[in-house]
Amino acid sequence: MPDQPDVAATEPEPAAAGRPGDAFVQSFARGLAVLRSFGADAPAQTLSGAAERSGLTRAGARRILLTLQQLGYVEAEGRLFRLTPRVMELGFAYLSSQPVWHLAQPVMEELVQDIHESSSAAVLDGDEIVYVLRVPAKKILAISLGPGSRLPAYCTAMGRVLLAGLPETERRARLARVPLVARTARTVTDVDALMALLDGVRRDGYALVHGELEEGLVSMAAPVVNRAGRVVAAVNVSAQDQRMPPDQMRKRLLPRLLESAASINTLMRMQD
Repeated sequence: MPDQPDVAATEPEPAAAGRPGDAFVQSFARGLAVLRSFGADAPAQTLSGAAERSGLTRAGARRILLTLQQLGYVEAEGRLFRLTPRVMELGFAYLSSQPVWHLAQPVMEELVQDIHESSSAAVLDGDEIVYVLRVPAKKILAISLGPGSRLPAYCTAMGRVLLAGLPETERRARLARVPLVARTARTVTDVDALMALLDGVRRDGYALVHGELEEGLVSMAAPVVNRAGRVVAAVNVSAQDQRMPPDQMRKRLLPRLLESAASINTLMRMQD
C-alpha cells in the first residue's frame, strides 16, 4: 500500500473576515447574492422571487437583474429571469486557475476504469464541499452531481477528510454552527460523535461513509495535500452497498484510491 498522507498536517486557515469596511463594495455583494439566488430549486425567478431569495428590495433586485441581463449573465422571458451559460465562465475561471485538476483527471479516469466505480474530487467551502471534478462510472445517486455541485461536509466522506485536515478548534466551530440535519437514519448529527469520527480520519488517512448522505451509498475518500502538507482537497470513490459493501470496498478499493491520491499529491506539489 502506498504511503498515506498525513491528514492532520495542515495550516490554519486565515481568520474569518470581520465586518465590512471601506473596501467592501456593497453593490457587488448584492449582485452576487442575486446570482446565488438561482439554483436547482429556482432555475427561473420573477423579480419578486429574486428579491426575496437574495434579501433585497424589489427596486434593488431589478437594477441588478437588468445589469446582469445587459452583461449577458441573465436572460428574461416574460416575467421570468434565468441564468445564461455565460455564468459558467465564473466557475471555469476558478478551475482553469487550478491546473492540477487538468492533470489529475487522467489519474481519476484510470482509477474509474480499473475499479468500475465513480470518482470525484472536492474542496471545502465554508460548511460544504464543492465538486471540482467528477468521473462517473454509472449513475449511483438520486441527485445529479458535477463540477460546482455542493453537499454538506459533515455527512460525506470527502467532507470529513477536509474537516479532519483543520485544527481541532476550527473543526468543532464549523460543526457547531451548521445545522446537522439527519439526511437518513444513519446520519451522525452529534458534534462529539462527529469529532471522534474526524479523529479517526486523521489517524487512518481516509474516511468511509455508509448511507449517511443517501440510503445505500458507500463513499470512501482520501486527502489531497500540497507541498506544505496542507489538506486542500479530497478524492473519493463511490458505490452502492448492494454491489460493494463497506468492508469489501475498504479491502478492494482503498489501496487503489490511496495510490491515486498519492499520484495527485505529487502533481499538486509540482504545481505549488
